[in-house]
Amino acid sequence: MQKFDVLTGVAAPLLRANVDTDAIIPSREMKSVSKSGLADGLFAGWRYARIGSREPNADFILNQPAFAGAQVLLAGENFGCGSSREHAVWALAEYGIRAVIAPSFAPIFRGNCVRNGILPVILDAASIARLAAAIATDPQRLRVTVDLVRQRVSEPTGLEFIFDLDPESREMLLEGLDAIDLTLRYRDEIESFRARDRAQRPWIYLQ
Repeated sequence: MQKFDVLTGVAAPLLRANVDTDAIIPSREMKSVSKSGLADGLFAGWRYARIGSREPNADFILNQPAFAGAQVLLAGENFGCGSSREHAVWALAEYGIRAVIAPSFAPIFRGNCVRNGILPVILDAASIARLAAAIATDPQRLRVTVDLVRQRVSEPTGLEFIFDLDPESREMLLEGLDAIDLTLRYRDEIESFRARDRAQRPWIYLQ
């Protein structure tokens, strides 16, 4: 998993509440179980002029030149609600989104973000609106910095906001560890337990 420490990048404001996983990647765009090949389907219902086409909808935020290559998404409350499809996070990651800033996240979506190298930042709606307003003054010049080490979000005009993240999620992102990697850090303790347990209950290990 790709590590996350400090990121400075273009932030695209998509300030819609209750953006569900089917909006993030519609089911019709999920043509494989692979993590690759999903970026084109990201926000397909909004990003393209018609269902099934790849003609850009010029009004959609990610199609506007100022937000090309956005790595940060400013979002509304309950982002990632709906189904538990991990494809939504895979599509965001493949597109290049490394952090999503929202007032709240659907719990499963939030967990999928952490396990795929995307930082879910919780800020109140007023703070996100202030960031979006600052970006709107000159989106080609203003870039948001998301600092997981200091747990700060800032932008060049001086706005800075503090966010919290639970220690395990922070560790996973900073060190680029998925859930299996976290478990394997206790490999020695696991092997010691198995050796003791095998001696006490050998029948459990019969093949």
